[in-house]
Amino acid sequence: MEDVDFGYQFRIVGPVTNDRKLVSAVAAFEAYSRCEDRARVHEESYLSAFYFDEGFREHLKTAQTTRGFQGATWSPWIWFDIDRDPSEGGIDKALTDVRRLGETLVGTFGVPEEQLVSFFSGSKGFHLGCPTSLWAPAGGPAFHRFARAFAEIVAGEAQIRIDTGIYDVVRAFRAPNSRHPKTGLHKRFIPPGQLVVLTAEDILDLGRSPAPFELPVDFEVGSFDRLVEAWREAEAQVASQDVAAAQRRAAGPGAAVHVNQLTIDVIRGCNVPVGDRHRSVYSAARNLADCGASRELTIGLLTDGARDLGLPPTEVARQIECGWKDGQPPLSTDVSCS
Repeated sequence: MEDVDFGYQFRIVGPVTNDRKLVSAVAAFEAYSRCEDRARVHEESYLSAFYFDEGFREHLKTAQTTRGFQGATWSPWIWFDIDRDPSEGGIDKALTDVRRLGETLVGTFGVPEEQLVSFFSGSKGFHLGCPTSLWAPAGGPAFHRFARAFAEIVAGEAQIRIDTGIYDVVRAFRAPNSRHPKTGLHKRFIPPGQLVVLTAEDILDLGRSPAPFELPVDFEVGSFDRLVEAWREAEAQVASQDVAAAQRRAAGPGAAVHVNQLTIDVIRGCNVPVGDRHRSVYSAARNLADCGASRELTIGLLTDGARDLGLPPTEVARQIECGWKDGQPPLSTDVSCS
């Protein structure tokens, strides 16, 4: 399945609770980037975080809702969402962290700086996009899950926290140049290289109005083996989660759950390959949650060993939290957006 198959997004004009309308992904993005009248950039509006194929169009036509869609997705960018509340340092802290993320993508993963796509979100943070053209991952039903795992691996290397909610399959993502309903500021494009020059005050000032922009032109520079490696690691993490879920279903309700050898290895901080550290810590936390361990007990058992494996403290905490949460009974959630 090629990326040319994924030509659709959904669009929301007004609050995120409004109807989702099918649009051409390319045409919609171009309209917002050029501040065309039809984009209505002085209003609140959203585009889907991922692109869809004909399967989504048929689903939306038949169901009249995005709910329940479990088909294929793809995206020309892997987005990172960095928000910081005032108690955490607000936009100044978010700017520091998005700069660190950009430096990691360039310095560690070899992404040409001029090909990164960055936006001020219009509120308390930033959206940074890494072009998938650099390693050409295929679209599919698990693409959104691979994207999340990939983003968590990169964020772990940068030792920052990202919002993982944006990787839901039918997530609404604030449209470029659109107006934030609470702050009145616009989601503004920040040209490549400007994140390290502009101050938070400069960026807030830019957000007072929309402005047309052009994306950087894709061209290959250097080797992207580290991106390929990270994506493969992300695929392995998702595959491991699926195997664990299948095993739980096969065991049936009320089946005894035991602490497995991988969990013991993570607790001891040994026998875990470098490329498998993130998945292993996540899986160990999930295993302990399945055994009925509390969050506090799970953190206490895994933290020291996971740090001994060489993961940054922030990534240790993230993988433990994600694994433990995913081991809890599912809860219904309200519609949300970024």
